[in-house]
Amino acid sequence: MKYVGYHRVSTREQHLDRGIKEITDFCNQRGIELKKIYTDQSTGKTFIRHRYIVMKEDVLDPGDALIITEIDRLGRNKEEILKELRYYNEKNIRVMILEIPTTLIDISYEDDTLSKLMINTINSLLKEIYATIAQAEIEKKEKRQRQGIAAKKARGDWENYGRPRKMDLEEFKKNYERVQRGEIRPFELKNELKLKTSTFYRYKKMLEENKE
Repeated sequence: MKYVGYHRVSTREQHLDRGIKEITDFCNQRGIELKKIYTDQSTGKTFIRHRYIVMKEDVLDPGDALIITEIDRLGRNKEEILKELRYYNEKNIRVMILEIPTTLIDISYEDDTLSKLMINTINSLLKEIYATIAQAEIEKKEKRQRQGIAAKKARGDWENYGRPRKMDLEEFKKNYERVQRGEIRPFELKNELKLKTSTFYRYKKMLEENKE
């Protein structure tokens, strides 16, 4: 039997350190030998988790244990979370969720059958509840994001249908001055700055409008 940890964050602004520390501290306190912690950094929208897939399909075996900090690390909505939990249950892989204390209780085959049944029943119920709460939190976060985008658009602060500017206009101006001095051609600057043609000329148009 081996213990494996997994943690995921959704944006670059979030740090993996907190989740890794929680899992590591838990294992140290319990005297658990942790094989490895797999991590991913992906948004809830794309939800691409390369390391998770490797861990799930190639690392974890029946009888192993997966340790996560929160139940929403398993999926972006209630349906996906419960699907992952069913998968691990069918594969006889134990899922230990730090935010759900009962999933951390060690149950050996020598324990009383009724006690094990009660713990498993409680765990199933709690996982369902926590998955529902996670779904509600995800929906609340998405609602706040939509409201924030709408407010930015209303103020005229949101560029290119919700995508932020690739660079500050002042920075583009300094670079474009090289074109105006004849040091570099427009398409060469566009490639150097790694901008799409439409984006490049949108910046150029904004510069011209600011001169008026």
